[in-house]
Amino acid sequence: MTPSSALLDVAGLSIRFGGLAALSDVDLAVGAGEIFALIGPNGAGKTTVFNIVTGLYRPLAGRVRFDGHDLLARAPHAVARLGVARTFQNTEVFRGLSALDNVLIGEHPRLRGSVIAAALGLPKVRQEEAWARARAHTLLARVGLAEAAERDAAGLPLGLQKRLELARALALAPRLLLLDEPAGGLNPTETQELMQLIRSLRDVDQLTILLVEHNMELVMGVSDRVAVLQHGRKLAEGTPAEVSRDPAVVEAYLGGDE
Repeated sequence: MTPSSALLDVAGLSIRFGGLAALSDVDLAVGAGEIFALIGPNGAGKTTVFNIVTGLYRPLAGRVRFDGHDLLARAPHAVARLGVARTFQNTEVFRGLSALDNVLIGEHPRLRGSVIAAALGLPKVRQEEAWARARAHTLLARVGLAEAAERDAAGLPLGLQKRLELARALALAPRLLLLDEPAGGLNPTETQELMQLIRSLRDVDQLTILLVEHNMELVMGVSDRVAVLQHGRKLAEGTPAEVSRDPAVVEAYLGGDE
């Protein structure tokens, strides 16, 4: 994959926190329709990459371009409007709201009605709100939460909260979906279901997916390519089979022979 053909092009990415180099000269090129995984030990810099791509952090050096757009020049809400959505390592659902309302919050950036128009109850605004509610129900069904629309998010088990957060990310109608440890805390059955959903989001919904994950069964089962980070540097990149055979990766992360 060359930068010129990549949907997401990350080049020379470097950032420091105090005296710690969290990322050093990291390059990634993710093609349209690809499932690309970032793996590495805790503290390797994986979530930091996500935070830079989505506008939460500004790097010391490097380039991040999405479909030709410079993401480093944009605030997080502007990055989202370009078509980049994410989930978080620690599930960030609004626990006091229903599942439906959580997804409606995700819909909000795409709605055009003004606060004044909403207060006046103008027909166009009511139509838009009805459209948003219908689409939110569709998205909940897409992730297997059709029956949970009116349930409080706080009452959902962790696996369903992760699906809810995914539905809220999909509400932005992204082209690039960033998944931060989506299998964290899930049991084997839930992980298998998640793998099927991730493949479907790529194959049916035509999303490009960049994921950070420690579950190697999921990574090796769904990814087209894998990049390995260690101490903020890219250690290796290739297909799952290539990476799993790389001696440096085996020694540093996947575990060598005892």
